Amino acid sequence: MVFVWSHLTKGDLAYTLVQVATNDLMILVGFVPIVAFLLGMSNISIPWETLFLSVLLFVVIPLVAGWVSRVLITKNKGLKYFEKTFTPKFNNVTIIGLLLTLIIFSFQGQTIVDNPINIVLIGIPLIVQTFLIFFIAYFWAKAWKLPHNVAAPAGMIGASNFFELAVAVALSLFGLESGATLATVVVLVEVPVMLTLVKIVNNTKSWFRV
Repeated sequence: MVFVWSHLTKGDLAYTLVQVATNDLMILVGFVPIVAFLLGMSNISIPWETLFLSVLLFVVIPLVAGWVSRVLITKNKGLKYFEKTFTPKFNNVTIIGLLLTLIIFSFQGQTIVDNPINIVLIGIPLIVQTFLIFFIAYFWAKAWKLPHNVAAPAGMIGASNFFELAVAVALSLFGLESGATLATVVVLVEVPVMLTLVKIVNNTKSWFRV
């Protein structure tokens, strides 16, 4: 999804790739202990194997597969083939992933209707957090006199949530119709919020050097 936001704001793709890769590497190290610590504070017991498996399936395997495919295909058929022919074949993968997440959200219909206050209590802090982190990163980039095509993805990446791992863990532990899954799927409120930020970024391009 981060690449979608970067594309919509005409961000530097090389910078976006580096920052996404950095975030993934940080998740490899930090996700399991941080989640275990936070859940432990709430007296919620969670199998460590589930956390490690989630990181393996949703971070390690895609990261390794991307690196290996790039190395092998570039070596055998060249960089031009990889960028112009191979990579475009996966353009619809992001859309399919979002649609599958929306299907998960649809199973929460009755739970949403029965708990509107809980939805608001989850959604409002997420919205505030997203805007706050975005503007901190975006204006920091402006203070550093970074070009717009770097400042834009920097702000968008900083504000984005890695909700995929949270959804995966909640599904595996508590089931499709659980409150835990609902809490993680509500993070999808990020989508319209991020589109709003895309509009802000595109309208403030004149604030930055090109």
